[in-house]
Amino acid sequence: MAKFKVLLVDDEEELVSTLVERLGYRDIHADYALDGYDAMLKMRDTDFDVVVLDLKLPGMSGVEVLKKINAEYPGVPVLMITGHGTSHDQDHQKPAGAAAYLVKPVDINTLIAKMEEAVARHE
Repeated sequence: MAKFKVLLVDDEEELVSTLVERLGYRDIHADYALDGYDAMLKMRDTDFDVVVLDLKLPGMSGVEVLKKINAEYPGVPVLMITGHGTSHDQDHQKPAGAAAYLVKPVDINTLIAKMEEAVARHE
């Protein structure tokens, strides 16, 4: 049985498809969406334990998706991820309602640890 279920939301398909595969090797069920609209559809179909959400998305921004997830699925923690910041920006740029703010490229072990922490806090 998988440790938990995660939805990865990022418009970089190669990145998220590779992460889905790598997380699967670690017994973590992962799926991905390439934009906010698809993410919200997948949220309706699957009970995800955590969401990893890119800040910059086409169409609906990551912050807009974060607000929708917080409103419609308040028990699901959301980790924000961006390629447009530095590790020094993490504390003061974390959007309200996000469980964590990570800067790409993220080490897979760090990502898993942050997801595990977020899931444990919301159980």
